[in-house]
This record gives sequence, structure tokens and C-alpha cells, in this order.
Amino acid sequence: EVLQNHVLEAQVFHTEFGTGVAILTGALRFSLATNIDDLKLRRLPEVPGLQKPPPCWAVLSQDRVTVVLLAVGQELFLLDNTSCSVVVREFGMAPLCVPEPSPLPQEKFCEFNTGIRSPPKQMVWCTRPRSRQRAVVLAWERQLMVVGNSSECIRVLPAPGTGIRCHPQVGSAPHPCFVPIPAEASQEIFRIASMAPGALLLEAQKEYEKESQKADEYLREIREQQLLPEAVGQCIEAAGYEHEPETQKSLLRAASFGKCFLDKFPPEGFVRMCQDLRVLNAIRDYQIGIPLTFTQYKQLTIEVLLDRLVLRRLYPLAIRICEFLRLPEIQGVSRILAHWACYKVQQKDKSDEEVAQAINQKLGDTAGISYSDIATRAYDCGRAELAIKLLEYEPRSGEQVPLLLKMKRSKLALGKAIESGDTDLVYTVVLHLKNELNRGTFFMTLQNQPVALSLYRQFCRHQERETLKDLYNQDDNHQELGNLHVQGGY
Repeated sequence: EVLQNHVLEAQVFHTEFGTGVAILTGALRFSLATNIDDLKLRRLPEVPGLQKPPPCWAVLSQDRVTVVLLAVGQELFLLDNTSCSVVVREFGMAPLCVPEPSPLPQEKFCEFNTGIRSPPKQMVWCTRPRSRQRAVVLAWERQLMVVGNSSECIRVLPAPGTGIRCHPQVGSAPHPCFVPIPAEASQEIFRIASMAPGALLLEAQKEYEKESQKADEYLREIREQQLLPEAVGQCIEAAGYEHEPETQKSLLRAASFGKCFLDKFPPEGFVRMCQDLRVLNAIRDYQIGIPLTFTQYKQLTIEVLLDRLVLRRLYPLAIRICEFLRLPEIQGVSRILAHWACYKVQQKDKSDEEVAQAINQKLGDTAGISYSDIATRAYDCGRAELAIKLLEYEPRSGEQVPLLLKMKRSKLALGKAIESGDTDLVYTVVLHLKNELNRGTFFMTLQNQPVALSLYRQFCRHQERETLKDLYNQDDNHQELGNLHVQGGY
């Protein structure tokens, strides 16, 4: 019967007898064999009212019994060796009613309202290995839903270019994982007996390596159809969607081979793909564990990928990627080194001196790095002395002073402000000291800083003349005090 009516659908299943296969023939009859090594097809009873292939059917095996469960309209039928019985009548689509996956589904496992009016495109059982917690994955056009025996569900929006596959394992139920969907270019090239331009170019390159004249035949066929640019483009595109480095290299070699016979083919796409693949292969390494697809990588952007590497503290890899892609220092290496330094100051197992020297040795005078930001992070971590040491490497006094004031190191801030020669910065520190210290201590502090004292006198001459009198009194400068009184008389 199978030979006469052909096979419409088939499913492979696993039992304690081995790997089995179930077949739906063109006569809409089911046959199955429980062990393909000893193939003995057993035809199951006819399903009443079955006029076309059922929309879904599954093979269930338990306790040495294998049956077929199928849906016809709104009814579920169970096929065993001797009979066809109705399991569920009027099996509605509004709520999801999932029977316990066993040859005799008599107990309802759960009922869940998906809230979606359209029926799912696909539905499959899945569970974790060695777990009794079962779930069902439902697929619609733009979302996936994982439903278990609770009132909640998991909604997933798969990334472009990925799908979900439930891998069956012998002795356990299937479990799901996300896998990339092959791109159209890959399907065109690797399809059996494909005559796509990219497939012919790939064969031509392989024959060329064998020093065979067939390479010229394949190449002539492509060039006669004027499809060589398309063939090169297909190979470049397909390389991006392959995960095996050897396959990537093979496709890129084919593209490079085809480019040799083109006069004006822009090299940017080829170079960019080589760069992208080197980055992707680096992060896909098992020690890194970020298996991005090419589509995900492009949507994520290199900046976000670098942020993820930084969050995982994979600083060396992030820096190598920046250097390889020749990113601007401010966007690339400098930013990553700044993150590394902020992480370094949190390590409590080393002294402040060692950490400060290590950071300065690594960062040096790299453009775009602010030592004051790193010092602020150190201060927030409770390492004030380390923050002060890091500020010594900050070349901009305007960045040093605010943090020193925040750390209540006002006298040190005053010295830094005077060294900078910025009068506005000196005034800022002096006024901060005036509000922070009592009057006597404030005046004594200014006595030790002649530049600050002179600037404060100028300020008082225009703003606080009474304070200026107190300054002259404290200095016993009677001449200036007299001049001040004379000026006040006018």
C-alpha cells in the first residue's frame, strides 16, 4: 500500500524497542513500525470521516504500547492496533485544553485561555530532561507561547532569523531550544542539485583547488548568464549566516575566486563580512558563550555588543574587537578602559598605591579618559585615599577641585585651584571654605595662601567691605584700614 499510494507525511519516534517510524499514505491510512532496524509495517484501522490529511497528529508510546493521536475537525481520535476511538468531542480552539500525553488521555492536564482568536500555526510538547513538569509551545506568526500547568505563561518574541526546535531524546520528552533559520542565500547554495549562481561558483572554486577543468566549465556557465556578480554576492551573504568557520571560509574563498573575474566589483561588502565573521566567531567561542546570529549582530550593533562584553568583564576581548574594527578611541578602547578602571577600584585585596599605579600604567594619557570619574567611583566605594591618588593623574584642575570639595578636602582643593591659575576656580573654593569653616579658621587658612587672600580681599572690596575691615584688623594693617575708612567717608 505504501508503494502504491506514496507517503504523504511521516514521523520518527523513539520507544524501548528502538527508533520507529509512522507513515500517513496517500490513501489516508496510517502505518507504523516500532523498530526501523527490523522494519515491519503495521497498518492501523481506518479513521471514519477522514477526507484529507489531518491538520496535526502525533505518535504516543508508553508501556510497550504505541498509538497515533490525530485531530479531525473538532474531534480527537486514538488509533491503536485494533480500533479507532474518539477521545475528545468538540475540542474547542478558544481555550487551550491539553490532555496528559499518554496513550489513554482521560485526565485533563490543564486549561489555559491564550487570549488570541486565531489558532496557532504549530503546537508541540516540550519538557526539560529528567523533569516531570510538562509544557506546550505554541507558535503564531509573530510570537511563541510556552504554557504549563499554571495560570501563567511565557510569551516570547523570537529574534529575526531564529525559530524554536524541540529535540527528542531517547528516554525523555523533547526539550526546546532556539536555532537559526537558514538564510535564503544559504538555502539556494546548499540545496540538493542546486543550479543557483552561488552554488555553481562554490563548485567552480572547489574544482579549481583540485586543478580540474570543470572549474572553467562552471565559471563559463555563470558568465554566459551574466550572473557572476550575483554569485559572488550570494556566497558573501551565505557566509554570514553559517556558524561553522570552515563553511564560512569555503564560501568566502568562492567569493574571492569569483571577484577575480569581475572588473568593477566593490570590495567593501567582502571586507566588512570578513570583519563581522571574525567578531562573531570570537564571541561564539565556548569560553565566551554569546552565540549571536548575523542578523542579531547587525540589529544589536557593535556598541551594544561591546557593552555586553564589558558587563561580563571580558575587557581584553572587547579591546581587541575595537582595535580590529578600528573604532574611534572615545567610542571604543577609551570607554572600555574607563569601565575596567572603575571595576579595578572595587577590588579590596590590593592597596591604594598598587591600584592607582596599575590604573595609571594601563591608562596613561589615553584620550577620552577622565581620572576624576574613576576617582569618583573609588570615593563612592569608600576608598577616599585611592580617589586622591587617582586625582593626581588628572591633568584638568577643574575636574579635580569639585571632587576634593565633595570629599571635604577643601585645603587640598584650594592648593589645586591656585596651581591651575584659574581665578574663578579659586573664588569657588574660597567661598566654599567661608561657608564651611568658622571665621577665625577661615582667615588663618587664607593667611597661608597669599594668592587666595589677595583675591578674597578684592572680592570683599566690592562686595563685603566690613569683612575687609576685619581682615586688616587681624593683619594689623592700620594703613590700609585707615584708607578704607577715608574712602568710606566720601
